[in-house]
Amino acid sequence: MAKKKVAASRWHDGVSEIEDLSETEQVAHAIVTERRDLEPSVARIMDSETLDEDQRAVALTSFHDALSDPDDENRNPMVAIANAGG
Repeated sequence: MAKKKVAASRWHDGVSEIEDLSETEQVAHAIVTERRDLEPSVARIMDSETLDEDQRAVALTSFHDALSDPDDENRNPMVAIANAGG
């Protein structure tokens, strides 16, 4: 099965300077730089239409923090979105 091609975004494309990214985009960039396999999960949070910028930051931070705890429900990006108010 062919891998789905990932759409480029400011936080993912590698072209934008880190300093030019918002704080939320910087967190997203850091996560996918550290763990490329998490790009679809990060994109789900970043592209969520139910979150405002502050909620998006909460969801991303919760998701990132949950990666070190296998029992944390926020490892699921949909749960992180819901818990952030989305």
